[in-house]
Amino acid sequence: MVAWSVELSEFDIAYVPRGAIKSQVLADFVLELTNPPNKSRSQPWTLSVNGSSNLRGSGAGVVLEGPDGVLI
Repeated sequence: MVAWSVELSEFDIAYVPRGAIKSQVLADFVLELTNPPNKSRSQPWTLSVNGSSNLRGSGAGVVLEGPDGVLI
């Protein structure tokens, strides 16, 4: 840090803190960057999970069923 401070001192760089921003400006900025919600109603997916454990170990099974009976 000291080495950088010495090297950068020749450029006369000064730190200027940024002032506070209004909360409404921040809210507008976040709103502008977020995507609108998807209005289309999609077919629901069903998630089935089971699990077991014993002295030898444990395991879990997951089945995801999509529209038209697609199983993953």
